[in-house]
Amino acid sequence: MATTDAGMASGRTLFYRHGLLVRLSHWVNVLCMTALLYSGLQIFNAHPALYWGQYGADNDPSFISMVAEQEGDALKGVTHLGGLSFDTTGILGVSNVDGEAAVRGFPNWLTLPSYQDLASGRRWHFFFAWLFVINGFIYLAYGFVSRHFRRDLLPAAEELKPSHLGHEIVSHARLRFPKGAEARHYNTLQKLAYVAVIFVLLPLMIGTGLTMSPGFNAVAPWLLDLFGGRQSARTLHFLTAFSLVAFVAVHVAMVLVSGVFNNLRSMVTGYYDIGQGGKS
Repeated sequence: MATTDAGMASGRTLFYRHGLLVRLSHWVNVLCMTALLYSGLQIFNAHPALYWGQYGADNDPSFISMVAEQEGDALKGVTHLGGLSFDTTGILGVSNVDGEAAVRGFPNWLTLPSYQDLASGRRWHFFFAWLFVINGFIYLAYGFVSRHFRRDLLPAAEELKPSHLGHEIVSHARLRFPKGAEARHYNTLQKLAYVAVIFVLLPLMIGTGLTMSPGFNAVAPWLLDLFGGRQSARTLHFLTAFSLVAFVAVHVAMVLVSGVFNNLRSMVTGYYDIGQGGKS
């Protein structure tokens, strides 16, 4: 990675931090993850409840469910989480569709397609799932061959010391981002987050997704034992998806507070001004 003379001459220090393949894979991931989330919620709406084990149906006990209950002349959306119940009318269980209350797990503005159609949702989901997997394998191959993972994402031993981690947590909480030479590298919290996403959450997402496929179960029946059954795999798939949503929310928040233009430029052109703040 190198700085540019033009950038330094204009009072900026532009550092080339993202290669072309990293940038392309990032934007393909943005497209795929958005489509997968929306189409996944469409699929979930076909039966908005989660179970553990081999079986799960209307009469089986669930630990998360979004239902509609009649309250007088009106429908009330209720979300059950274990033994707790919450009124979520308008968002979960019951939401507004064309001016009328409709029974839906998630509202229509969060599903692909917006209308209730399980078959279409599955087609969208499977198409973008395979695009996501292919893109992921290309990125993994690049990461290992170019030593991107070892060079940029593997934390050093001293970075994992409690004192160092505590300092970084405090700095992030105070929105103090590194500049200059320190901004050339990911900090430890970023490294740990990216490693967790790439090597834990995404493989778990793919593995649980394949486990829910009866066709793939015929090829790899051991997946059912590994995840404790198809319903357990569905639950883990759902929870992993929302763990990724939480990661993306934090990631976007850090992009906003550390410099939107600088961060977007680095992911479009590859060049980042290391005089303006840290990576996100």
